[in-house]
Amino acid sequence: MRECRQCALADGRGRVVVYRGPPHPWLLFVGEAPGRSEDEEGIPFVGRAGRILEEAATSSGLRATEWGVTNVIMCRPPKNQFDRHAALACRPWLGAKVASLAPTVLVTLGANALESFLPEKLPVSQAAGVPHAWEGRVLFPMLHPAATLHSKAFAQRWKKDWQRLGELLPSWRGPKDLEGEQTPISPPGSEGRGAVRALPPGRILPPAP
Repeated sequence: MRECRQCALADGRGRVVVYRGPPHPWLLFVGEAPGRSEDEEGIPFVGRAGRILEEAATSSGLRATEWGVTNVIMCRPPKNQFDRHAALACRPWLGAKVASLAPTVLVTLGANALESFLPEKLPVSQAAGVPHAWEGRVLFPMLHPAATLHSKAFAQRWKKDWQRLGELLPSWRGPKDLEGEQTPISPPGSEGRGAVRALPPGRILPPAP
């Protein structure tokens, strides 16, 4: 990934931002793109949005060894504007990371991350908080944590959706996820390469009993 020059973002990036977390998290958060802090450190979600995410994860009972976080785009776009061409160029890397990390649950953060997995363009305001099935995994859309910094309504929705996620986590956490500890990595020294795969629309899962 550090050598990738498949889009124009390579010319202006500070660092390629790959992933942080354990080698095999059972829950993976997927954001949209790195910001300034991430571009400087080469680690995703280390700014204000990252602190909001970590606080929410901790309050929901998630341990640091259980979850990881990445982005749809691996390099910072100018003015933090989501770049669809860059997202297309990064698509093989995103697929390779999901395949390598092998999470049970994917939590998308923001509209652009959601669209990368559910291309029917379901509005994030409608999809957030509702679990979907995606390629044998659970996909749980949420607002981006940065949205909570700009709107009280978004902050309340964020809290509500996290409550729902917290209710569902015990039913998704398998016995193997409760055993042992993993050493977090940030970022990994190497990643597997995967072929570009279609991202089929997911279906809404029935409510948990």
